[in-house]
Amino acid sequence: MLKADLRKHYLAERRALSADEVNQRSQQIATRLLAQLSSLVADRRLVLHTFLPIQRHNEVDTWSIIHQIWDRYPQIQIAVPVTDMAQLCMRHYVITPETPFFANSLGIPEPPADGLELQPDELSIVLVPLLVFDGQGDRVGYGGGFYDRFLAQCEPHCLKIGLSLFAPIEQIDDVVETDIRLNSCVTPDRYWVFGS
Repeated sequence: MLKADLRKHYLAERRALSADEVNQRSQQIATRLLAQLSSLVADRRLVLHTFLPIQRHNEVDTWSIIHQIWDRYPQIQIAVPVTDMAQLCMRHYVITPETPFFANSLGIPEPPADGLELQPDELSIVLVPLLVFDGQGDRVGYGGGFYDRFLAQCEPHCLKIGLSLFAPIEQIDDVVETDIRLNSCVTPDRYWVFGS
């Protein structure tokens, strides 16, 4: 299927989920992701970048992941994006348990843009939002290209991990060269790894 058709279909699929279903699937995703993080972390200092969920869009709730990392892995620094609509890009700020958040014009929670800013090449792991993904690690997002532009600036060793409420489809038919593939993706039922 084409991205536009997949986008329409999976937006409807997500809207059909109840708040309890989103919460349950998000908790399962958090459990699987944190099990993987334990093998990656050891005593290394890492910087993990994560999106913050738009609740009205039934996105994967990443707050549980954030709070558990703060509790269990103090050596992991967490950064989140602030969207710059004028420049069609994102800036990335470190957050702590004391950071206040405000909803932007799209309903996305964001920290104030006066904290510690990080560059994409400083990130170790990026948790990537998506609507659907395929067996090759390609993804369909909202269509704005923000994450593809951002991920293209990350270092090659940066792990790009998608979070999906749904299992993968076989293939996205209209993948283009500027689409950035995931290294892995976490669903409620499985941790998927792509490539070598």
